[in-house]
Amino acid sequence: MWAIKSLSKAIFGDTSKETILEIPKGQLYIVRPLSPKGYSELIYRDAVASIRRTTRDFEYHLVIQRAYEEGEQELEDSDEEAENLDKDEKTFLLDQKLRFRSAQREGGEWVLAWRDLDGDRGDLYEFVCDTSTSETDVNTFIFAAQECQYERKYRKSAQKATEQDMNEFVFGDEDPIPRASSLSGSLELQPTSKQAAEHMAKEVRDSKKSVKTTTPKTLQAFDAAHGQTEAPAARKAPEAREILTQKAAELHLFDFESGTFVQQDPAVIATVSEIGQWKYWLQITGSHGKEWLGQPVVADISPVFNFEYLSFIFNHYGEDGSAYSWLLRFKDQAALEGFQEGLMRALWEQLNQMKWSKVQEQEKDYVIEAFNDLTMDEANAAEEEEEGSEEEPDSPGRQSEHYDEDESDDDVELADKDGNANSQLAVGSRFDRSFVVRGSKIGVFRHLPNKNLEFSTNISKIETPNGKLFSPTKVMLHSEDQNMVMQDSNNPNSLYRMDLEYGKIVDEWKVHDDIPVTNFAPETKFAQQTANQPFVGHSRNALFRIDPRVAGNKLVEQQLKQYMSKNDFSAAATTEKGHIAVASDKGDVRLFDRIGVNAKTHIPALGEAIIGLDVSADGRWLLATCRTYLLLIDAMQKDGKNEGKLGFEKPFAKDSKPQPRRLAMKPEHVAQFQHETGAPLTFTPAKFNAAPAGQETSIITSTGPFLITWSLKKVVQGQRDPYQIKRYSDQVIADNFEFGSDKNVILALPNEVDMVSRKAFKRPTRESIAGDAASSRLSAGAFSTPRRSTRGRQSHLRSEIVNSPY
Repeated sequence: MWAIKSLSKAIFGDTSKETILEIPKGQLYIVRPLSPKGYSELIYRDAVASIRRTTRDFEYHLVIQRAYEEGEQELEDSDEEAENLDKDEKTFLLDQKLRFRSAQREGGEWVLAWRDLDGDRGDLYEFVCDTSTSETDVNTFIFAAQECQYERKYRKSAQKATEQDMNEFVFGDEDPIPRASSLSGSLELQPTSKQAAEHMAKEVRDSKKSVKTTTPKTLQAFDAAHGQTEAPAARKAPEAREILTQKAAELHLFDFESGTFVQQDPAVIATVSEIGQWKYWLQITGSHGKEWLGQPVVADISPVFNFEYLSFIFNHYGEDGSAYSWLLRFKDQAALEGFQEGLMRALWEQLNQMKWSKVQEQEKDYVIEAFNDLTMDEANAAEEEEEGSEEEPDSPGRQSEHYDEDESDDDVELADKDGNANSQLAVGSRFDRSFVVRGSKIGVFRHLPNKNLEFSTNISKIETPNGKLFSPTKVMLHSEDQNMVMQDSNNPNSLYRMDLEYGKIVDEWKVHDDIPVTNFAPETKFAQQTANQPFVGHSRNALFRIDPRVAGNKLVEQQLKQYMSKNDFSAAATTEKGHIAVASDKGDVRLFDRIGVNAKTHIPALGEAIIGLDVSADGRWLLATCRTYLLLIDAMQKDGKNEGKLGFEKPFAKDSKPQPRRLAMKPEHVAQFQHETGAPLTFTPAKFNAAPAGQETSIITSTGPFLITWSLKKVVQGQRDPYQIKRYSDQVIADNFEFGSDKNVILALPNEVDMVSRKAFKRPTRESIAGDAASSRLSAGAFSTPRRSTRGRQSHLRSEIVNSPY
């Protein structure tokens, strides 16, 4: 060691040299054993490690500089993104906090490691030396780095420091250096069971604040003695007709109190079996015969597969309806793949009542890939917060009188007594109006500049031209928002036109004698802004154009596409050019360039029925709503002879289906939702923000009392935390963005209507999911004006409330 010290004296003595010492060849990695950002990332494939002087006395830098191969730098410089990359070198101040140290791998190569002071707990930088680097080279480098740290700490030369003085910078008490990939080609070490469990839990771990209020079903999930989530007794497995898959794994249970996965059993057998009549069962049995859980394989288990951490997360529901989130971790990728195929076969067959063996290989890959965890783009992972995600205090215009505890005796009850509830919402595009259907009435609300709604008027009787009162089941704004097209479920072959200026139905349009109307949509994405009259309609088995101007039946016979087989069409949407997407209860989607011809593209089903459909104005993105998840589908073709064309215009090749992104709540969040509400997920039809002058940026939907918004940018780039929530005290019936923006959301509760800023949405944590029972909202139970805060002005409040019972 003192021979090395003599050598370092000679090196340090030459102050004319900026570089004191270097290791000429190696690779730089960042290793994150406990972080959700990914276990190991290669920073520089070819790099040089050096110790350099700085312009300040007693301070030195550890510098890792990228070494370019011939021609590589010119290629990098031509990339328009290159300016955003740290592509040349990384510099670290040699300080004791780095815990700089070295170790030798079993393959013989040496590795230098130091803490990432800007990263998460446990994150390390590792410089894996080339195999030609000798032990003497490494020891000299390490000793020089120790002297640099000594000089920085004590502000004096290290030339007279003793060996005992240097021991302060050895850091032999640190944990072993985790393995990253090395030059010898050894495989990257898989994360440990503990690391995998911590990773999967980290994204749902909330702040240290605890929520004191829990529902009875939440309490059922906690061990009274230890405060830890305790699973219910397992149900006995029915007799199996066929074993679809059986794999060994570790079993972890999500603890709601701590926000972590806790290992329950290091060795279990997970079995998926067919039990008859399109029914399937998942049973997990411990090594000593303990039955951990048993449950049917249904969509509500919310399956998510994560191949980086060899994990499968799913939800389990007790017989009392309480929900739990479990994690199975498999020993290798082959085991996880085998389990995934068996489980997805069971889920798909249960939903479609068709054998998995009849599905084409390309469609099998399409289904399985959709249930994998989204891969995060590391280059954008630092964009943690949604723009404008800070909570915005509710304005007085939205504040309920019930917030004023000192005036509780003055509360005015605005709930409607007619037994009806709000059922539908239509957001205007021309005149800043929203329309809420409630039984045979419509409430009209004006959008105010201060992000509030104001009750404008009500249409008290919806009746046919013959005077028959009815409750519309579907509505659509039409002809510059001057008309509303609506349907009576008791007369599915006709539609009605209401003149909104007069507040009455003026026309009944008979569509066809034999073809009922299941749904209808604008002829183009923003046709309701124009005076255009025709629009698109479909039945369960046919797609057609409806033109109110033609004599007699309004269905245009020349623009009718009718199928002989049962297709169960359920939803339709159009692009700005008039291309049409039609979805079905079977879960598939057809893309048409026009009506009356065969679909250009058929997108296979994942299993669940599609209950809502939206399309971006340019036709690039399809947004399908299923009961327990959303599907975002890219309709742009990436290769082949039709590269750059949309699936509406040209068909995808048989071996090149568009890849769906399955937007699902994390199983942990789903379990917490169900603990709070006692009800399973049931998404309302999801929608993009409507942006005629720009691109879509956001998605809105709801389930139970929760509004949920996704950032389209985060989803497309694979970033973490792509969705945020806002909880209400009652169920959200319908929701949509204010037209032309994604900043405000308009929603209808059973007896109220609200406009809420997206700044009020929060990340889903135990605290935000538990919510505040007194959510801020305005009343529209009887289509009245907003209730306002009344401190010191009770008389003014009375004059503002327009309680209009019917």
